[in-house]
Amino acid sequence: MELNFDFFSPEQLLNLPIAASKKVNISIKRDDLIHPYISGNKWRKLKYLLIKARQEEKSNLITFGGAWSNHLLATACAAAQFKFTSTGYVRGENVDNPVLSLCRLFGMNIHFVDRDAYKDKKAVFDAYHSKDTAAFFIDEGGYSLEAAKGCEEIVTELTGKYDHLFVACGTGATLAGLAKGASVYHPNVKIHGVPVLKGGEFIRGAVEHLYPQVNTELHCNYHFGGYAKTKPELIDFIKGFCKETGVLIEPVYTGKLFYAVMDLVSRDYFKEGEHILILHSGGLTGILGQYSKF
Repeated sequence: MELNFDFFSPEQLLNLPIAASKKVNISIKRDDLIHPYISGNKWRKLKYLLIKARQEEKSNLITFGGAWSNHLLATACAAAQFKFTSTGYVRGENVDNPVLSLCRLFGMNIHFVDRDAYKDKKAVFDAYHSKDTAAFFIDEGGYSLEAAKGCEEIVTELTGKYDHLFVACGTGATLAGLAKGASVYHPNVKIHGVPVLKGGEFIRGAVEHLYPQVNTELHCNYHFGGYAKTKPELIDFIKGFCKETGVLIEPVYTGKLFYAVMDLVSRDYFKEGEHILILHSGGLTGILGQYSKF
């Protein structure tokens, strides 16, 4: 089956009072509109991995994630759509939730892995699939050169002129791809990453591992306690932003990203007249794990 995938990802100007007061422009690249489940950078990162799996005649996608992983759900849905089978190894104790239920609905076989064992994902893959010639390894979050290549294409689609491009970071693959793409197609755009994990400086090394000579700026103080952690001010910000714009964001990735940009605007980080683009990387099912806070 040919891996064709049509999507529409517009750039949308945000009319926000803070932008007007600071005399800057803020736009969103709406990758969240690509697909309900293979949305945003999830599709970007999976695209060339799926092509590689097909070229190598692999039919079983093996991947990894937490219990609320958007990547697991995207892989499960993509596998169903493009006629692969899929297996997901979930970090930690046996649980049930709406995201894992959707993964199963799309046909993914779910297995739970002890947190210590999970740290070596290649060893987990080898332990269960070393003799499975159909098995294709996909790292957590899709982290790979193929993933970065897919994210490079985001920059080639841009129609507006921007001074800054911001993205939320979990593994660094999207940030690496954006930086590589910008270096070729938009060398005057400064690429920024907002790590959503505590100790996000490791993202710098992850980017350099994929593309050693690209330039990025990290903003590591917007993790709100760590991955999937929140604080009341983040929840209040998300509520206000969604109500004001009609654009849905969530607490794990995009909420922290948009909070960071607005905070930087308020602190006069940007020059008057500059245009900021925020990549909305989708993954909106992440809000299901935090619904009680809203």
